[in-house]
Formats: sequence, C-alpha cells, structure tokens
Amino acid sequence: MKNLNNLVLISATSVLGFAACKGPQNAPPAMPPTPVNVTEAAVSAAVYYDKYPATVVALNQVELRSQVSGFITGIFFKEGEIVPKGKVLYEIDRRKYEAAYLQAQANVASAKATFERAKKDDDRYERLAQQDAVARQILDNAKATLETSRSQLAAAEANLAAVRTDLDYSLIKAPFTGRIGISQVKLGAQVSPGSTLLNTISSENPIGVDFVINENELPRYSALQGKSGDSTFRLQLSDGTQYPHSGKILAIDRGVDNQTGTIKVRIEFENPNDQLKDGMSCVLRVLNDQSGDRLIIPYKAVSEQMGEYFVFVAKDSIGVQRKVHLGPKLGDKIVVMDGIEQGEKVITEGFQRLRDSGKIMIGMPAPQGAMKK
Repeated sequence: MKNLNNLVLISATSVLGFAACKGPQNAPPAMPPTPVNVTEAAVSAAVYYDKYPATVVALNQVELRSQVSGFITGIFFKEGEIVPKGKVLYEIDRRKYEAAYLQAQANVASAKATFERAKKDDDRYERLAQQDAVARQILDNAKATLETSRSQLAAAEANLAAVRTDLDYSLIKAPFTGRIGISQVKLGAQVSPGSTLLNTISSENPIGVDFVINENELPRYSALQGKSGDSTFRLQLSDGTQYPHSGKILAIDRGVDNQTGTIKVRIEFENPNDQLKDGMSCVLRVLNDQSGDRLIIPYKAVSEQMGEYFVFVAKDSIGVQRKVHLGPKLGDKIVVMDGIEQGEKVITEGFQRLRDSGKIMIGMPAPQGAMKK
C-alpha cells in the first residue's frame, strides 16, 4: 500500500513538472528593440520659391512693313544690330513719289494764284457795288469764283500732304531704339503696301517675362504689384543657371481665361547684357510667403500612408508615430508646418520596421562586412 502511495505521488509530481515546463514554451518571445538613428528637429531659415514655367517677351516689338509699293533700293543697317530711333532702315524707289510731290507743290502754287486773283476780283467788285457802279450779278459771280478757288486750294494742299506722306513712307525708319532682326527682303525686291514683311525690331532692355497663375492666386500677386524686392522674383534659365537680376511686376492681364481659370502676369527684368532673348523658355521663381524660420527635418524621415505623412519621434525607449503637415522640400530636407516640436528626436533610419509605440534602441549597427580601422 505504501508503494502504491509513492507511485501516485511520483505521478502527480511528474504531471506538475511537465505542465510547468510546457507553459513558458507556449508564451510568445519578447521582441527585441528596433535599432534606429535619430536627429533633432531644428528651426532654421527656410527660403523657398514657387516655380512657374515662363517665356521671355520683348516689351516693344514691331513688324516693319511697307506702306507704299515699289522696289527696295537701299538697306542701311547691319542685321542683328541695335538701331536708334529714327534711323533709316530701308529705302523704296522714291522717284515717282518725288515727282508726285513736285507736281502737287505746283498744283498748290497754281491754286493759290487762282485764289489770290479771285480774291482781288471780289474785293474790286465789292467796292464798285457799294457805289452802284456794277451789276449785282457780277458781284455774285465774283464771290462764287472766290469760294471755288478757295476749295481748289484746300484740295491741292490736302493732295500735297498725302503725296508728302507717301514720299516719307518710301523711307522706312526705326520706330524706337531696339535690335533689328534678319532682313526678309533683299535689294531689288518688290514690296506691296501692308503685306510684305521687311523685318522685325524689338526692344531688349528692360525685357518682360510672361507666366500664368491660377485665379485663386490673384490676390497674392495683386498685393505684390507696385512692390519690388531683391529676392521676390528670380529667373532660372533653361541651362539651369540663375539670372543675376531681380524683377518686378509690370502688369497683370485684364481678365481671367474662363476656359483655363488662369490669368497672365508680366514681370519686368533689367537686361543690360542682352542675356535674355525674346521667346526664350525659363522658370520664374517667386518667393513664397511662408519663407522664414521654419522647423526642418531630413526628408528621409517622412513616410506616406494613404496620402498622409508621418514621422516617428523617439520618446525614451519607444518610437511614437506622429502625423505631420509638410511644407516645401529643400534639397534633402523638408519643412514641417505642424505635428512635431522643436528639439524632438526624429527617427531617420530604422523606422520602416517599427510600429507605433514600439521599443527602440538608438544606434544602428554597422553594416556587415564593413572594414575595421
């Protein structure tokens, strides 16, 4: 009986010992802390620009066309040079226009002589009529002749002015100081009034840059109109270089395009070295209103989930996930508008394997196979 009791006791002890050994094996193993690297969120000066595709345009540009017909008998400029206002650029055969002008002058002289004679006759008959020495009909005829000659003189003078205009048009002059292009006609070419393009002349300094903005940006640019600053409007050329001169708003177009909801704005830039050419493509950079001292973190610390942005912040030995609102990207860094505070430790590496409130260990291990010094 005693042996039976000992057997029962041993069996119970074995069962308890087996159960004790089996319990810890079923419990999940504790997760080791995730190694991470951190950096401190710091406030620093953030100067950033909004970018717009833009086109360089001449503020003054004129197509030179003839107002009279004839053959080109003279070209008095070098293609591509700066020509001063009033310089004669082209000459159209002037002989017939000079002859017409001389004839018109003769007609004016003849009409003037006829008018003077009629006026004297009228004066003479007027005095005789006062003495009842001439019939009334003769006086009336004299007055009619005077008015006719007056009208003929006016017509001759008007014709002289028209002929003089044609003669002036036979010399095509620069309407303003600017750079002239490549001539579209050669010596001896025949031109027709208004239809034959001779050349194009455009101003270069100052010069304009056109771009379009959305209509909801109009209040911002209206507030900038009339103001100038060294850094508000900057220009980036097509080769990536920065244009050295700053600009100012010259004009905002009269209305919004109802199909695109945009409006054109023109910026004026100084162009002393002729670096900007009409028609060039460039990028206009406009200083953002939110530039200033901003909270900045490395861009690699940010993760995106369903269109929202998050960072992990180190709190003692855990990593806490925070939703943030971002500003513009500045190289390898980015502005954080809200979501974290200055001085907080932002996790920059290792957060990809981290869950919210997960344990962390600051200090990433060195890559395997790294050379030891």
